[in-house]
Amino acid sequence: MNWPICIKQFEQYLRLEKSLSGHSVEAYLRDIRKLHDFLGMKNLQVAPEQLTPAILREFLQWINELGMTPHSQARTLSGIRAFYKFLIMEDMMQTDPTDTVEAPKLSRKLPDTLNFHEIEQLLAAIDLSTPEGTRNRAMLETLYSSGLRVSELLDLKLSNLYEDAGFLKVSGKGEKERLVPIGRDALKHINLYKEGVRCHLEIKKGNEDIIFLNRRGTKMSRVMVFTIIKDVAAKAGIQKTVSPHTFRHSFATHLIEGGADLRAVQEMLGHESITTTEIYTHLDRDYLKQIIKDFHPRS
Repeated sequence: MNWPICIKQFEQYLRLEKSLSGHSVEAYLRDIRKLHDFLGMKNLQVAPEQLTPAILREFLQWINELGMTPHSQARTLSGIRAFYKFLIMEDMMQTDPTDTVEAPKLSRKLPDTLNFHEIEQLLAAIDLSTPEGTRNRAMLETLYSSGLRVSELLDLKLSNLYEDAGFLKVSGKGEKERLVPIGRDALKHINLYKEGVRCHLEIKKGNEDIIFLNRRGTKMSRVMVFTIIKDVAAKAGIQKTVSPHTFRHSFATHLIEGGADLRAVQEMLGHESITTTEIYTHLDRDYLKQIIKDFHPRS
């Protein structure tokens, strides 16, 4: 087998069969190319089917010495695993050299969450007398109400807002769609924005269905949303590091602390694996004690 041909076939599989986004496909391909570059640098004439666990461990040691973080190392190994699973699925190989290679141990660093009082404090700091403030309040209400990723917020469409049912249709990672509930307060502020601000914008072609727009009538950027949140957090006097993901994290944490089922939260967040959702179960000790007290037969 030949590395460039195998990589090209893997790319086609990711794009056509897995329907991954361009960014996700490029991330996978970067992982494989790192390994291929390492083999060339070491003058190892090794075809994909000739890779051994020993060579793969040497590669991981090399990227570690380059200063790559454990999370990045684990992500790279995950991409290589996906590549070899594809080769086996296509009957191009019989054994997987990644099977016996362990990923680096990761410490799970939890981002800051805001308690409900801090959420209200932050939202109250937004100046609703300005068009931008009206839009920003609607965006932040939506982030907290539905636990969206920033990219999902920016891609929200008017045609995917089902007000009567209280749901949004969201296009998430890998362009997978899901329905997410949205609360009354978020809907109220979206309507204030639509009827008081958005309707007065000169909307550029191609942006007619996008809900949240900048003053030029085009889709907003990620950087702009990060900047807005940082500025509002400073005005509210919140010392924590606050980003769009803080609202998503707070949304999930508050639901689970309130007794929501982990599977339901997984569905709303759009996580493929329940283990990804489990990061949000860092519940306070009093809550855990209360669960034991309420439900354990020997408590």
